[in-house]
Amino acid sequence: MKDLSNYRKSYEKSELLETTIPKDPINLFHKWFYETEEQGNLGEVNAMTVATIGLDGFPKSRVVLLKKFNEEGFVFYTNYNSEKGKAISVNPNVCLSFFWHAMERQVIIKGIAEKTLESVSDTYFDSRPDGSKLGAIVSPQSEIIPSRDFLEHNLKTLEKEFHEKEIPRPKNWGGFLVRPIEVEFWQGRPNRLHDRIRYQLQKDCSWNIDRLSP
Repeated sequence: MKDLSNYRKSYEKSELLETTIPKDPINLFHKWFYETEEQGNLGEVNAMTVATIGLDGFPKSRVVLLKKFNEEGFVFYTNYNSEKGKAISVNPNVCLSFFWHAMERQVIIKGIAEKTLESVSDTYFDSRPDGSKLGAIVSPQSEIIPSRDFLEHNLKTLEKEFHEKEIPRPKNWGGFLVRPIEVEFWQGRPNRLHDRIRYQLQKDCSWNIDRLSP
């Protein structure tokens, strides 16, 4: 067994104080997202972990890409027949998390997922490269398949079928909008006394703000 007890890092890059934060968590997320993006060379800033409660009762997390965020919430796209798509259809309570290690920051979002309007999914699908469009059609996401060749063969078949033709969005593929009800911002600090600020949505649509002990 490898001993990781000596893996340590001192977090000293920033701070998170109640006196300098906005009343709305989306505004703070916007600020943190673009501060991270401006650092450059940090990979996919929009990569996030989506956690769902599976049909087997177990939680499961996977990394997907955030494609839009605004005051309504956070949008990602997937196959609705995938494992996470089926899980969300039964239990729409999900958790999103971002870890921007270069900034020593995390964001954890509890929210309720719902399908985006078909027009929204259509617009995004139309913006994708043809290869990505065909990939969405070819892949029976989360299903058992016989081999890699199965995917490659089906892709080549579709490439011929849709050569110089418009590629329609499959009805089982589209977006989920996650409407946040709780957002926690975590800023690394020295001596493991990290800053944790939690926003909780109230009945009047305002946000209650608390500091949590690290």
